[in-house]
Order: sequence, then structure tokens, then C-alpha cells
Amino acid sequence: MIGRLNHVAIAVPDLEAATALYRDTLGARVSQPVAQAAHGVTVVFVELPNTKIELLHPLGETSPIAAFLAKNPSGGIHHVCYEVDDIYAARDRLKAEGARVLGDGEPKIGAHDKPVLFLHPKDFCGTLVELEQR
Repeated sequence: MIGRLNHVAIAVPDLEAATALYRDTLGARVSQPVAQAAHGVTVVFVELPNTKIELLHPLGETSPIAAFLAKNPSGGIHHVCYEVDDIYAARDRLKAEGARVLGDGEPKIGAHDKPVLFLHPKDFCGTLVELEQR
């Protein structure tokens, strides 16, 4: 069902410093910051030959990333994102097998302008999983 790894998301307390680290120290190509108001984050994508790293920074005090950083002040891996061919079929299959889809269960438009869903970390070895339609 799942396809390739689309990205690994890392919550960061300082987006400029994290961007500089990946760009200047590691020599990676990075995007400009993009505010994603619907998700309460600002994102920077680090382009790698085989996948991406998504740097997440809170956009406002009610951001889910703010709560994550309160528990993990230095930042850390927030979620992994896998591609799926049909997000509705994937959702229905996962729910039938007992997996919990976060929110209202309906896909939202993610940072790549494609439908996404998040799966409860307790159902996936303690890891928050994002599914993104190809």
C-alpha cells in the first residue's frame, strides 16, 4: 500500500538556524520558508536525491509544533510521510484494520498541495505517520 518515503519532518525551535545548518554545513539545497496557516506551521524543504527533509517551525502559539517543542525544546523528528496511490482507499483499509486516523478522517491539503492524512502514533510503533497521495 505505501509507496516511497516522501519526507521526514523535523520540528525545529529556530527555523533560520536549522535552514543554515542544512544549507551551509551539509551543503543541501533548501527551499524558501513557506507559511502553512491551515496547519499552523512554517516549512522549509531540504531537497535530497532520494527524498526530502521537512523543517517545521510553529506558526502561532496554537501550533501543534509549539506543543511538540515544549516537550522537546531542542527539536526532533516529528513524523514520517509515505506516498500512497489512493488516499481514500488507504484510509479505508487502515481503518478496517483498526488504525486510527487523526482529525475528522477526511484528507486535508498538505504542504505539497496534495491530500494528506495523519495516523495515530500509538498504532505505528510510536511514530506519527503522514500519508500523502501521489
